[in-house]
Amino acid sequence: MTKVNDLSRSLAALDQDTTLIAVVELSSKSWLVGAAVPGVERHPLKKLDPNASALLKLIERWRGEGERKGRTIERVVVAYEAGRDGFWLARWLKERGLEAYVIHPASVAVSRERKRAKTDRLDAAMLLRVLLGWLRGERGHCSMVAIPSLEEEDARRPGRERETLVGERARITNRIKGALVRFGIAGFNPMLRKAAQNLEKLKTAEGGPLPANTLAEIKRDLARLTVVREQIAAIEKARVESLKRAPKTGPNAMLQLLARVIGIGIETADMLVREVLSRELRDRRAVARYAGLTGSPDESGSRRREKGLSRAGNARVRRGMIQLAWRFLMFQKESALARWYRTRTVGATPAQRKSLIVALARKLLIALWRLATTGEVPDGLALRPAA
Repeated sequence: MTKVNDLSRSLAALDQDTTLIAVVELSSKSWLVGAAVPGVERHPLKKLDPNASALLKLIERWRGEGERKGRTIERVVVAYEAGRDGFWLARWLKERGLEAYVIHPASVAVSRERKRAKTDRLDAAMLLRVLLGWLRGERGHCSMVAIPSLEEEDARRPGRERETLVGERARITNRIKGALVRFGIAGFNPMLRKAAQNLEKLKTAEGGPLPANTLAEIKRDLARLTVVREQIAAIEKARVESLKRAPKTGPNAMLQLLARVIGIGIETADMLVREVLSRELRDRRAVARYAGLTGSPDESGSRRREKGLSRAGNARVRRGMIQLAWRFLMFQKESALARWYRTRTVGATPAQRKSLIVALARKLLIALWRLATTGEVPDGLALRPAA
């Protein structure tokens, strides 16, 4: 079976005499474009307004300069660092016949000087150097980010929006409870349907009603909470309807399979499929690395220590998997992974249990990746009956 390209190096041979290479340093107010043009000794640098059409015209102008020097430009490569602008520019350039790549910022080695110079011009020159090394097929210069399609990027939005709304719901609830505690009132549940009615009946520790301003503030918070809850319900309803319309197509088939695992609900399954399992990752190490569940060793001479999780991957996947690992121990007690954890935590301290739950989360993610991609069921895993 052909190995999936891990995007750490280019697999296509580079002919610099026929390839125009450009990098773009993006910002909200301007773009700085640097290039290596065949036949042109200097490395041109041009600042533009944030405009894709202007970038394309500039590249065509540089192509003309190279052709006037007697070179035939057969390949145009454009790259920029991943950031606020996302992937729309890469997709736009690809639609117009250019090779477009998005560089992973954390993969670019920078100077370790305490007060190193940093300007857009220096950053553009550095990006051009690492891109040239990557195109030559050399490892260690940089890594590229997989560019999702518009449909793949849009499919992640409901889950991420729901995560934001759940956080907002918790913040509103805590704010209401905190406001009431200041008046000696505990036990009020803002999540109840009759919370607004119950609010009018509350008495402070002194036996009087809530002050007018505080009462008005809490009423406004309850109104916000109602809107947030309605939006969460709408997202969940839309997801269920989407699964019913096409239960066996694309990532939905993976989602249905993961949801059969006892202890994994629709929300967790959707997050895992959209964020990590539907990606073409090379092997189990790449899966764990993408989730940021690998270690950060610090070794020099006789010193040997572990600095903890790298946290260089997808934070949503990492948080979700650590939460799922604790839940997995409750619902999958007879599975091989749960037995592995129990065996190694006999007599362990809380700190050791916490470290080992990360190891369990990593093993569990790899097991779920194999289940979703190859159908290999982990040993002892309990599944719900197929619908």
